Amino acid sequence: MEHNVNLAGYDVRTDLAVEAHERIRQQAESDIPGVTLETDESEPGIKVTRLHVQSEQAAREIGKLVGHYVTIEVPKLRDNDTKIEEQVMARFSTEFQQFLERMGITAEQKALVVGLGNWNVTPDALGPMVVENLLVTRHLFSLAPDSVEPGYREVSAISPGVLGITGIETSEIVYGVVEQSKPDFVIAIDALASMALHRVNTTIQISDTGIHPGSGVGNKRKALDQATLGVPVIAIGVPTVVFASTIVNDAITYLLGHFAQSLQESKRAFNRLALSNLPERKEPYTEADLPDPESRRTFMGLVGSLNEQEKRQLIHEVLRPLGQDLVVTPKEVDDFMEGISNIIASGLNNALHRAVNRENSGAYTH
Repeated sequence: MEHNVNLAGYDVRTDLAVEAHERIRQQAESDIPGVTLETDESEPGIKVTRLHVQSEQAAREIGKLVGHYVTIEVPKLRDNDTKIEEQVMARFSTEFQQFLERMGITAEQKALVVGLGNWNVTPDALGPMVVENLLVTRHLFSLAPDSVEPGYREVSAISPGVLGITGIETSEIVYGVVEQSKPDFVIAIDALASMALHRVNTTIQISDTGIHPGSGVGNKRKALDQATLGVPVIAIGVPTVVFASTIVNDAITYLLGHFAQSLQESKRAFNRLALSNLPERKEPYTEADLPDPESRRTFMGLVGSLNEQEKRQLIHEVLRPLGQDLVVTPKEVDDFMEGISNIIASGLNNALHRAVNRENSGAYTH
């Protein structure tokens, strides 16, 4: 079966491959040829999804490049719990090490870490904040090679800023650094945009397809990938923002799911529900959790009868002419950015240097 689904008319942006795949798969109501998906929930509270886009046809259908994508989802990351952060750091480090091995990158090869984003804007400062906590060693290999113990690799790092600050395309800055420093591979870190509320501030994505800075919020910048830099590029991203239209869409879905769950629990008519005794909301709701079509129409009229695609289209049509499709970030983003940047920096230190492990990684971060 062919899946000719055109998302252009709905202008739904997401940087997460798992979301793009979910959306197209729901519309097609079948698996997509050329895409393999593996889910690992062996560790409580952590869901790892490994997505492999194998063909150009599949890449066009889901709107992502051919390559491997690993998504780590941890809903409890929002709790700002130190134990959970340590658990996520260890899992991220393991997944990243496996990613390097799959790409054939050895322990001796040199790395350049690029912290993308605007350090003056908190939800966009992920890259620079990670770079601040990295263990960089390239200068030691050059200036004091005898003092470098076994177990460390050459790692350099840069935060090139954004076009509005420097007046220079980020790709041009990074290309110049790559030309001069000659790394064997590049790690690009950037904040992402999601099309699902439950993935904001809870998700880490790793991919081997490079990165387009600013693409999630509609800023078309030149890519950082193997074609432009001449070396493999591994992208690491965390969704820190979501569009207002997504919030409206998800709010409708949660409301319908809440009604359905409440009806199942109470066994009473909708207009007699005791709202103070509603059960705890499930997140996220799936299509199976929502009321039947007739009940949706009863609860919310015409809007309740629309499918996911139609809802998003309607919301965009309403908000965009008003200029109100804002990019939104949670109010606790400051604390989250500090925590997630330490998680990624510590995980990278562990994965890039054999001498760094879970016990001593804290000595290399702020």
